[in-house]
Amino acid sequence: MMFQPITEDLLDIVLEIINSNTHYNTLENSVPLRSINDVKNEFLNQNTESYLIFMENRYIGIIDFLKNNPSDNCPWIGLLMIHSEYHSKGYGKIAYNMFEEKLKQQSYNKVRIGILQENNIAKNFWTSLGFKFYSYKQWKDTTIECFEKLLI
Repeated sequence: MMFQPITEDLLDIVLEIINSNTHYNTLENSVPLRSINDVKNEFLNQNTESYLIFMENRYIGIIDFLKNNPSDNCPWIGLLMIHSEYHSKGYGKIAYNMFEEKLKQQSYNKVRIGILQENNIAKNFWTSLGFKFYSYKQWKDTTIECFEKLLI
């Protein structure tokens, strides 16, 4: 498994992965499908590092990372999404664990993530990886549950 930076020429692959997860899109944006401009704005910006997850000769997911959130001076994972065809195969856990090792090598001592309050599948996933709830926050007229993991 490897992480490949998202570039303009890979946006069609990003869009396919995003749109394979209609339930999440509906939770986050109230629409099941996103546009190419949506993914361009979200994953090609100056604020985050965005990667395609490549495994077994195919792209299986996306991870988006903010090195330093100015509101709390902490690193945040903005999104970890696996293509719906590859759900429940352990790829999400493998991808996160490899990304966590990368963070540790870069001397990060913790990482945070915000989860849409209604997204129970995501809460179960992240808590199974050792993330602990610490706060509620408001984002885009919805409640986000904030979780943190110490990287020791």
